[in-house]
Amino acid sequence: MDEHEMNTFWKKIVNTINDGLMFIGPEGSILMVNKAFETLTGYTSKEAIGMSCSMLGCDACEQTLQTSKQSVWCKLFEEDQQDMKKCRCLIKCKDGSFLPVLKNASVLWDENRLVMGVVETLTDISELTKLDEKIHIFSRQYDSESDFLGLVGKSPQMQFIFDMIRKTAESTAPVIILGESGTGKELVANAIHLSGTRKSGPFIQLNCAALNEAVLESELFGHAKGSFTGAYNNRIGRFEAANHGDFFLDEIGDIPLPIQTKLLRVLESGKFERVGDILPIKADVRIITATNKNLEELIEQKKFRQDLFFRINVIPIHLPPLRERKEDIPVLLNCFIRNLNIKTGKTIHGLSHEAMENIMDYHWPGNIRELKNSMEYAFVITEGSSIQLEHLPKKISASQNTPSSPVKELIKNQALPNEKKQLIEALKQTKGNQTKAAKLLKINRVTVWNRMRKYGLDLKKVLSV
Repeated sequence: MDEHEMNTFWKKIVNTINDGLMFIGPEGSILMVNKAFETLTGYTSKEAIGMSCSMLGCDACEQTLQTSKQSVWCKLFEEDQQDMKKCRCLIKCKDGSFLPVLKNASVLWDENRLVMGVVETLTDISELTKLDEKIHIFSRQYDSESDFLGLVGKSPQMQFIFDMIRKTAESTAPVIILGESGTGKELVANAIHLSGTRKSGPFIQLNCAALNEAVLESELFGHAKGSFTGAYNNRIGRFEAANHGDFFLDEIGDIPLPIQTKLLRVLESGKFERVGDILPIKADVRIITATNKNLEELIEQKKFRQDLFFRINVIPIHLPPLRERKEDIPVLLNCFIRNLNIKTGKTIHGLSHEAMENIMDYHWPGNIRELKNSMEYAFVITEGSSIQLEHLPKKISASQNTPSSPVKELIKNQALPNEKKQLIEALKQTKGNQTKAAKLLKINRVTVWNRMRKYGLDLKKVLSV
């Protein structure tokens, strides 16, 4: 086999490798790439050869270049760097998207120990990244033993929610989850993803209330290197990361108006630009939002865009507060106690009758989150095999509710958990005034209207009975 045949032979071998491969000269220009490199990055060999390897915008290379000595342009070419370098990083493809890869880099020497260049291989680990996200979601679900994909409940209200989730799973329309703080909106979003058609895709979450406007925009859409102080690298946003999956925007009511405008454009066109970039990026994402605020009131106050509300309010799911489904409290307590026994190594069998009575009487303004926190507190205090009244937080152990109205009695009475009956009773007491009925039930006026529509209640018929 002559030299020409040998070169052709090696070229064929290189092009059969599934990993992207490129050879970089000592000055940093790309001298050769294989077919897999073209597939991964979108660049043809003609486009890549002769270009600087920095065209890939690798975030790991940024650190390598910054820490290298001034005598060489890249740390890989320092004399003491002879071992292969392996790292996980993001590279920028031709279409502007970022691809997670495992990179191997090794210096190639000639027979005189002179540097010929660097051989780098790029392994696509995007599926591994998705798997990591899935493991994270499932581990969270495993931590909370449940009846339905992380959700616990035997009440008619929760059975209705489960049914809504099953129906929602058959659609890709936007979902909005409404409910008080601590009612489990994040768990519902998880359940929608895990039971939906996009469950094999990523599930990305973002709490909109936790970030200021500038940071929120970068988190949503990503940013280009140098677009603002501290933007040392290119960074993908949550929308791009959620491509072909679900994106859960919690506390949607706290998004600033300028970001609402940009979010509306994404929902309408499916396209966006990173901060500091002009290249449009297309993302196929299903939006799931949640809020504990009354968005219609925010619209009236000019704090929320009405057109954005119409976009996200396609499939509303209303989560009832814990006080409206108290028959679920024993089930939730069993779940919490079982998990806390495992985590703490204790053997607590349950609650005393007096402790259970106070828990059932308590109003639970913090909902399920407050109930769980109360059990964690009790586990710290309790030394015996059962939780006594004195082991509960003071506001619960000292609560002595004496309901003074039929509505409060109905909320307390476990034999009548039905929210329809509660609503009818409240409307009768207030002579059909929905605002006053909402105050009695400690819900907002929109929820009263939605429940009347949900149960097909005619106000005239309700008042005539």
